[in-house]
Amino acid sequence: MLVAGTDTSSSTIEWAIAELIKNSRIMVQVQQELNVVVGQDRLVTELDLPHLPYLQAVVKETLRLHPPTPLSLPRFAENSCEIFNYHIPKGATLLVNVWAIGRDPKEWIDPLEFKPERFFPGGEKDDVDVKGNNFELIPFGAGRRICVGMSLGLKVVQLLIATLAHSFDWELENGADPKRLNMDETYGITLQKALPLFVHPHPRLSQHVYS
Repeated sequence: MLVAGTDTSSSTIEWAIAELIKNSRIMVQVQQELNVVVGQDRLVTELDLPHLPYLQAVVKETLRLHPPTPLSLPRFAENSCEIFNYHIPKGATLLVNVWAIGRDPKEWIDPLEFKPERFFPGGEKDDVDVKGNNFELIPFGAGRRICVGMSLGLKVVQLLIATLAHSFDWELENGADPKRLNMDETYGITLQKALPLFVHPHPRLSQHVYS
């Protein structure tokens, strides 16, 4: 429970901030939305989240490109069956490659590009959510054994990403070029950045907010 509730959330937040730093246009749009909804004189709260559709799209896109559990959790075949002409024997352990599904060019236009707009009205996947209803995007799994902490995890991730983007401007260590930010992955139970993100925060809200 501790690993599922902390490591997955922290890695998703790190990936999201890395993508926002690398894609400055998207960061500007996120901050503009936060400026309109929240303003400069207070911190973002959970009550603000339903009014931040662009931020929600950023989180969806992060979960598509960088699913916290790239091979989901193992499944066990109770009975032998045939799926798409593949024989699955009874007792087999099955792993769903969530990472590959989220990058499948048959399902996604420009699958390697970070484009939150794909989830906006009129976008290619405007009706897709992350709650197991659309099999091309299943970062939390699907069916009866979908992640039990999905709702809480989404709230926590959305709120922390919103707070970090709203409260600070971010600069890479040693003034490195954001476009050259290393986005290599290292695989395990969770999907981590091969090189941790080192950044310097610069306050962007009214001074009293930080006291």
